[in-house]
Amino acid sequence: MVKLRLKRCGRKQRAVYRIVAIDVRSRREGRALRKVGFYDPIRNQTYLNVPAILYFLEKGAQPTETVRDILSKAEIFKELHSNQTKSN
Repeated sequence: MVKLRLKRCGRKQRAVYRIVAIDVRSRREGRALRKVGFYDPIRNQTYLNVPAILYFLEKGAQPTETVRDILSKAEIFKELHSNQTKSN
């Protein structure tokens, strides 16, 4: 099973996170299948590779709670829902 979750980067007390698609059995700092975004909580910046995120969500990837919050703020789930209704 694949999850979309945060991978910690940066230095002490200045954490930034990559949003990655990763196997459930891997550890937090393990090798990711693909990097799909970036999140900086200090500057409150987010970069998302929307086509890659939609691809993994359509294939059944489950986002963690924090990643789900980030994606919902960016309205990714509305886009996913509209793509699914177009294809049906």
